[in-house]
Amino acid sequence: MTRAAMREDKTHLLDEKDRALINAYQGGFPLSERPYAEIGDRLGLSEDEVIARIEKMLDEKILTRFGPLYNAERLGGGLTLAAMKIPEEEFDSVAEQVNDFPEVAHNYAREHELNMWFVLATETPEGIEETCKRIEEKTGYKVYNMPKEEEFFVELQFEA
Repeated sequence: MTRAAMREDKTHLLDEKDRALINAYQGGFPLSERPYAEIGDRLGLSEDEVIARIEKMLDEKILTRFGPLYNAERLGGGLTLAAMKIPEEEFDSVAEQVNDFPEVAHNYAREHELNMWFVLATETPEGIEETCKRIEEKTGYKVYNMPKEEEFFVELQFEA
């Protein structure tokens, strides 16, 4: 997501059904044969309407991601927080380059000397350093790898 897009307020694009869908399922999604039908039953929507609404919110970048979160480390992979120092005038173009890597998630602009922060999740622990190097080669900017020292669970949810 570009810095300009991060600043843009898109809440006016949501109706009450979109808000109900976001608020009800960002912290728990049903694990069933037909989860979208189950969600629809609970919210008074059809299965097709639930799917269409999610697709529309993704297309309009109201949602930047929709899907499960896996603990990469428990699956034998690598996970880290990374940051970069990017000149303001190049931020959007570098963000696009960084976001092209499938290992990158949760890319955020920060008011800090290190102004671009993102999470890397890789198939192996060694993949972290490899991905950092590939990002550096593609962008021309250093990636600061900040592996976690301790893990805390914070169930963060945003009311739409």
